[in-house]
Amino acid sequence: MLLFLVYSSYCFSSEHFDTSTQYGTTNNAAAFGLRWVMTNVLPQQAGLQVSNVVYRYTTVKDPADDMIVHVQNENARGPGYIFRASDDWSGIPGNSINKAVPIDFIDISYWGPGSIEVEGTGSVTDAEVFYTYKYDPCFDPQSNPNCPGYVDPFALEILEVAAKDPLDDDYVQDELDRKANMKAQEDEEKEKQRAKLKEAAEEVDERLEQLLGVIIDNELSATQQLIHDQLATMMSLPASYQTQLRGGNLPDGVMPPGGKLPSNTRGLRQSFASELRHAEMVRLQYEK
Repeated sequence: MLLFLVYSSYCFSSEHFDTSTQYGTTNNAAAFGLRWVMTNVLPQQAGLQVSNVVYRYTTVKDPADDMIVHVQNENARGPGYIFRASDDWSGIPGNSINKAVPIDFIDISYWGPGSIEVEGTGSVTDAEVFYTYKYDPCFDPQSNPNCPGYVDPFALEILEVAAKDPLDDDYVQDELDRKANMKAQEDEEKEKQRAKLKEAAEEVDERLEQLLGVIIDNELSATQQLIHDQLATMMSLPASYQTQLRGGNLPDGVMPPGGKLPSNTRGLRQSFASELRHAEMVRLQYEK
């Protein structure tokens, strides 16, 4: 049985890029030995799927010996094998075999290392293993400008830069937050200062009111006392005091009735006016 295999190269240029589904067959995976690495065999095309494994080889053995040949690929994404075909040569003479094994379009990501393994007594020569595959060249639209849905990365970058909100930048946002916090702290500190100034002004007003009350009380008490003493003196003076005295000098050390000098009301008023002026200046200073 002869098999004619066509190898399809997966190199292409964008000038003649075909966007239709591509089909192909690999080179002989066993050309350099009975073990091979699939990244050196299959085109590393996104979305590629394997559809068939085709192999042929010749066994060298004694007809009486037991011999089983396994053509296989390890599962790259789990335990065991993703593909394994076994041929039992036990009790028969050596010969050649050609076989095509259909595969249910398994994705390239599952295909691990491949090999031909001999179980029993005998050997394998002239081995050839081929994989048929298909892939969509536009599985990733960005793989070629001719693919439907392709977006120019340069134009996309410009749109992203133009649409970017500067407030989304972490550094800018952190700086805005820092300034907002500083402003809030400054406002809080100013509010505390205003409260302290208001409290101090109210305390000054209270003290002035207390001082004014004491001054007025003292002034009224002194004036009333003076009037009272004068009236008492006039009523207690003998009639002879109202007649003209004969000559002589008034002795020194005469004290007003009651034995004390009355308060200087003019001085008290001037002192009170000074206190009011000072309080007004203090209040103006706090209200700035």
